[in-house]
Amino acid sequence: MAKAKLSDEVKTYIMQALACFDSPSVVAAAVKKEFGVDVSHDPNKKAASGLAPKWKALFGETRKTFLEDTATIAISHRAVRLRALQRMAEKAEIQSNMVLAASLLKQAAEEVGNAYTNRRELTGKDGKDLPVPVSPVTIFQLPDNDRS
Repeated sequence: MAKAKLSDEVKTYIMQALACFDSPSVVAAAVKKEFGVDVSHDPNKKAASGLAPKWKALFGETRKTFLEDTATIAISHRAVRLRALQRMAEKAEIQSNMVLAASLLKQAAEEVGNAYTNRRELTGKDGKDLPVPVSPVTIFQLPDNDRS
């Protein structure tokens, strides 16, 4: 059975979706829904070794841009995550699921308190330097003949 030839629009869609780490099955389902075409394709596999250079370049460029630019991913922003947590917490309360609501409230508090970042404030009160910890040190003197 001969394979249907894919349009450049479909090929571009496939390359960009795979470059953004969508799984081949997710891409195939999206292509089916969006374009009405059945596909199974992954440019990381050996079957993709015969791809034209322009498709490999598109994949590489899209992957690089995707990895460098998280600003376009909504959930990477704290405000988006907090709004989603707000909606979930409200729904949990309406459904009288207080355990889930409490868990979501805790997660929101941790989000606001930077619990999900690797940034830590390393200053003392009012932005001043932290005090240097003083540890007890035993001071002893060597006899004069042992000094170098």
